[in-house]
Amino acid sequence: MLRRLSIAVAGGLLLASAVAGCGDSSDSGSGDGGGGGDKITLGFSQVGAESGWRTANTKSIQESAQSSGIDLKFSDAQGKQENQIKAIRNFITQRVDVIAFSPVVESGWGTVLKEAKDAGIPVILTDRAIDDPDTSLYKTFIGSDFVEEGKKAGDWLVKEYEGKSDPVNIVELQGSPGAAPANDRKSGFADVIKNETKFKVVASQTGQFTRTDGKAVMETFLKSQPKIDVLYAHNDDMGLGAIEAIEAAGKKPGTDIKIITVDAVKDGMTALSEGKINFIVECSPLLGPQLMDLVKKAKAGETIPQRVLTEEGTFTPEQAKEALPSRKY
Repeated sequence: MLRRLSIAVAGGLLLASAVAGCGDSSDSGSGDGGGGGDKITLGFSQVGAESGWRTANTKSIQESAQSSGIDLKFSDAQGKQENQIKAIRNFITQRVDVIAFSPVVESGWGTVLKEAKDAGIPVILTDRAIDDPDTSLYKTFIGSDFVEEGKKAGDWLVKEYEGKSDPVNIVELQGSPGAAPANDRKSGFADVIKNETKFKVVASQTGQFTRTDGKAVMETFLKSQPKIDVLYAHNDDMGLGAIEAIEAAGKKPGTDIKIITVDAVKDGMTALSEGKINFIVECSPLLGPQLMDLVKKAKAGETIPQRVLTEEGTFTPEQAKEALPSRKY
């Protein structure tokens, strides 16, 4: 199933087709220096390679830069903010034309982004937002509405248990502490279920967005909580790790414990089609084509909307079976 991304602009909607992307996320770069000449140079700092989603996101950006004729200087922060700050400063020194990055955490970017602004280099935030009140530090933020993703997860849960009065014990696998997706997916979900007294989050802990940590934390939940009805995982990878722990404990994922995740990467969709996951909220990683379009506009000094949203859906097991044959990530 081909997905389409919708860019929200002040005067209407600009549609761009998503391209496939799933593969190696190692550091890469091309060209011989910073900005200059006719070719646009983009410095991009990625969070890391913590999940299948991130790998697909990296591949989309790398392939889209190549097809757009943009010289990409790519840096992998390996999940550390200090690495991203260092990379951004290196991009400034190299005089790249545009800087884009997916922030490891929301806070602590003011100083380095001020340096980029003073150097006259436009900055684009991708996938994740920052909490600095000075929005002049960046041209635009392109990505999903993480709060809405959390709300979609909560809406499904409320509907699933509609008309039932028995207590529903929920465990939550959060993303990386301080990261916008973790903060927002948690708050959006909590906002929806707060008025239903039967829903109780009995345990909530970070799984760092990784399958390994998702499994380890779920093992702890299973030992410490006598009754778990629902698992809400902030991404597919943590949910997939949790499935391993649930099965090892002699329980049936999707039946004994209902599972809700976010992302809709191929491995998650496969588990959903098998009934091991009950519901997935989509978060598309294929931002490359949109990003390159924004990079060109930023370089040309064109007006860019401050917020560019990606339009995404949700999946049930039946819908996953239908989508999987043509799934690109």
